[in-house]
Order: sequence, then structure tokens, then C-alpha cells
Amino acid sequence: MKLYTFTAPTPAQALKKAQRACGEEALVVSTKQVRKKTLVQEGLYEVVVALKSAKKNEQKTQTKKEKKDIGFDDEILLNISKTARQLSNLQSDQNRNQNADIVKTIKNEIKEDEYKLLKNDIALLSDKIKLLQTMLWDEKNNSRGVEIPPEFAEIYDIAQKSGINSEHIKAILEETLAHMPLHMRQNSSTIKRYFQVLLKKLIPVRIEKEIPKSGQKIMMLVGSTGVGKTTTLAKLAARYSLLQYRYKVGIITLDTYRIGAVEQLFQYAQMMKLPFEDVIDTEDFKKALANLSYCDLILIDTVGSSQHDRKKIEKLASFLEQSNRPIDVSLVVSASAKYSDLKDTYENFSYLDIDTLIVTKFDETSNFGNIFSLIYETQKPLSYFSTGQEVPDDIETANSDFLIECLFEGFAHKVDA
Repeated sequence: MKLYTFTAPTPAQALKKAQRACGEEALVVSTKQVRKKTLVQEGLYEVVVALKSAKKNEQKTQTKKEKKDIGFDDEILLNISKTARQLSNLQSDQNRNQNADIVKTIKNEIKEDEYKLLKNDIALLSDKIKLLQTMLWDEKNNSRGVEIPPEFAEIYDIAQKSGINSEHIKAILEETLAHMPLHMRQNSSTIKRYFQVLLKKLIPVRIEKEIPKSGQKIMMLVGSTGVGKTTTLAKLAARYSLLQYRYKVGIITLDTYRIGAVEQLFQYAQMMKLPFEDVIDTEDFKKALANLSYCDLILIDTVGSSQHDRKKIEKLASFLEQSNRPIDVSLVVSASAKYSDLKDTYENFSYLDIDTLIVTKFDETSNFGNIFSLIYETQKPLSYFSTGQEVPDDIETANSDFLIECLFEGFAHKVDA
């Protein structure tokens, strides 16, 4: 086994020298800077390669025709791919015995700081390979008229797989390209972090505030059938009366249609020793509000209905109009629903002048781009996340960091963290 040293003003030039002189069988042992660049002289980099045989392999001469056929980008990709394979061989189980002498030589002759330099070079090389590989991303994206620079192809793929609407991705990436400094685009990790920060800033959140001593807050939860309104209301009741605060909380239900709905909510109210009123019409509603006038917070559960059931939505509107009280309306939506269904639900329930969004069933999906797109489209603030079925535990105040981390890593990752 023989070691050969090549020097040049840049690592790439030194590597090319080594490949031309020693051929493809040469293994890269180390790369280091031996002289820093100054005003009067160029920098100098050293590349050490190893050959199995004592003689250098003769480099085959490439014909002019072949040089014309290979473009500049192809040559860079070819060189990086060769080097990556060589570095990988040093670490593979199959070649450990074969390269034992080389590893021993490296440990004996290269100082600790040179190890760190080599490790850093390998990390940079891996990142470059990753970026070059993304240049070959699915051509069908281009057929949709989405022009994404190669270095943004990975983040585009993550955003698309998360369920974010394609038009929203395009608009956000255009915003990113317009403001992101050029020097930050060279590293895929930096691009990802920048994109995450940008998405967080695009999510409006309503911060939970204490209820004034002389005031009263009324919240009405509305939404489609099966999104978890009743369970979410029970969690909020426990949060405000027992866990986070010690407010006097009252519960009203307008859901007298569904079998067992009144009984379920009544059971929750009894367990927490909270006053409970069931209502059929607007007159009953006024009386119920009057009966609970001493409460700091009144939570109102409503009948679940299809977003296309206009009559039920209009009836809810009549309760709001006849109450003569300021009522905060929260639209409850499921994280597992498709974006098109979420948008349709919001458009139909917006007749009630929605104030905030509550997102449930975080534990039933791994894609959260649909929720992001709903918020991006409607610009309605988030108030709470329901993260599971347990009452009263699985609820927390909305947080843009939490949602974006779920979007990129998945909710299961958050549970394990």
C-alpha cells in the first residue's frame, strides 16, 4: 500500500490531480489546508491518496469527442460521486479488513485537528451530494409550472408531502427566494431552518388570557359532526375550573338532537361539579345565560352538522343574534380531514363570524400541511390543540412552533421526544 500526496490552490483541483495521476482505484486518505490564502500568495491544499500497488495507475486519455459530451455539471457530479464511494469504502463492513492498514496509517500520522478537518470535509461533501441528487427530483413538478431552484427541491418535497396546498407552497417559496440571503442557500439544513421559521411567522395564534374579575367570557364551539366538540368542551371546562385556573364555569348544550349527547356532557359536568343547562330554542337560551350570569366562563356545545346543512347553521346564527351577548365562536376542525374539506367547512360555517380555530385529533394523522393551508388561506388565529382522547389531559394552547414541528417531524415524533 502506497500513499501519494498532491497539492493545489483548492481541494477540488488537488483532488483532480490525484484522480488524473492515480486513477479511480485510489482511495482518499486525507484532505487538509497546508497554507492559508494571503494577499501575496494563494492558499494551498493537500490531498493524500492510497494505492494498493506500488505503481501509479496510468490515467486513460480522454478523447476530444468524449470531453465535449461531458458537461461541467456532469463532471462535478462524477467527481463527487467517485469521492463519496471511496470515503464510503473506508467505513463499510465489507472493506474493513482490506483497509485496515490505511486506517492504522491515518491514526498514526494524522493529528487530532486533521481528523476534525477530514470529518468536516466529509460532512460538506455529503451535503453537496444531497443537493446534487435533488436536481433529479420528479419532473412532474415542473409540468405544473412550478419553477423551484435545485437547492429548494428537498424542502418543496417535504412541504408537498405534508399536505400543504401547492399554490401556497409556491407563494411561500417565492417569498423565501425574495428575502433569503444568497449565502444561506448553500446548505440544505440552513434552508430547512429558514423555511420553518418563515412558516411559524405565517401562523396567527390567539394567546389565552385571564378573564377580568368584573367580566364574563362566553365561548361557543361549532363544527361538523364527529370532530370532537363535546370532548374538547369538557377538556376546556376542566382547564378553566380545575387545572389552569379556578374560574366559575357553566356549561350549556344546544345539542339535544343526538342520542346520548346531553347525557354525556351532563356526566362531565357532574364529575367537575359544574352547573349545566340544556337548551332547545332561543328563549331557553336566554334563560340559560341569565341562570349562569354569575359564572366567569360559559361554554356552549352545539349540534354537529354537515357544513352543507344550511338550516342548522342558520339556527345557530339565531341563537347568537338573540343572546344580545358577545359570544366568541370557535370552529372545531379535525387535523385528519383533507384540505378541500376543511376549506369547505370553514366557508360554510363562516356565516357565524368565526373568531378562532380549534384543531382536534392530532393523534390520528401524520400530515399537518392541510391545517397550515387552512390557516394560511383564512388568516383565522388558532386557540387550542386537542392532542388525544383523554379528558382532561389532551389539550393545550395553540403554538406555532408545535404545529410546524408536527408538520416536519410528525406528531408521533413529538410524543416520543
